[in-house]
Amino acid sequence: MKPGPILVVGSLNMDIVTRAPKFPLRGETILGEEVRFVPGGKGANQAVAAARLGADAVMLGAVGDDRFGEELTASLEGSGVRTSRLLVKPGTATGIASITLTPFDNNIVVVPGANGRLAPRDIEAAKDEFAAAAVVLLQLEIPLDAAVRASELAREQGVPVVLNPAPARELPPELLAGATYMTPNRTELAALTGEEELEPAVDKLLAMGPEYAIVTLGSEGAAWKRRGEPLRRAEAYRVPVVDTTGAGDAFNGGLASALVRGLSVEESVRFAMKTAALAVTRFGAQAGMPAFEEVERFPREAPKAGAANAAREGEEA
Repeated sequence: MKPGPILVVGSLNMDIVTRAPKFPLRGETILGEEVRFVPGGKGANQAVAAARLGADAVMLGAVGDDRFGEELTASLEGSGVRTSRLLVKPGTATGIASITLTPFDNNIVVVPGANGRLAPRDIEAAKDEFAAAAVVLLQLEIPLDAAVRASELAREQGVPVVLNPAPARELPPELLAGATYMTPNRTELAALTGEEELEPAVDKLLAMGPEYAIVTLGSEGAAWKRRGEPLRRAEAYRVPVVDTTGAGDAFNGGLASALVRGLSVEESVRFAMKTAALAVTRFGAQAGMPAFEEVERFPREAPKAGAANAAREGEEA
């Protein structure tokens, strides 16, 4: 992989996070414990994760001309992410995500706002960033035509693409074919392939075009496979879980940063797992992203089979 920045093409949201003792039943009103407004969005989260790990991260996305947009831009810059390619869409609200956290899990409703107005022409206008990038990190909280154009530009420039297919949706063949690394969680993998069993699902995904499938498995760790090679697995790390909202984004940011540093795919997956494990021990998707030194100090070996439950890398967010 050539040297250069990580170009993150994706969403920015203001997360409205409510803590509650449980999820309300249908038609039920319950009392929450607290509410916070924290920067989020899969693209922004992954950019912050990469920047905290020492990577040169560039954010290509859109916000509205409102206070949330200003706050998200300032937050990215404060985390070391370059925002020169961040667009302001006049007359449009910044995207928001309504997140409910319980002691057991989370659920999320996203209103795209300005993210939904990121267009292929906006991607095309940043063509020079694709030429300079070492890797493009892409998710699906932006319009598919914009994601496809980003994948095409990366391919034209010979730049590898890490495609995080979240949220799960049906994908056009050209987007699948343009991915070098695909990083679904178990739910997204099943949605893409129609297969519940891990290895047949991975094989089906690889047949769609990507060179590598890297699957986050929650408390079971992660699995990865290159086309034509055996499936590999790594066990999860045991940590006290506080907030799983940004786990998948921490994993993807960690993976991209490790690949750019020249680590092998196995080394990159293990580094990404450690990044995600540390991230879930803190509140807030972006606030919880660890620094490079923290990940390096984290235990080098995963617990043996049969150990207690681990951080849910990639199953959420």
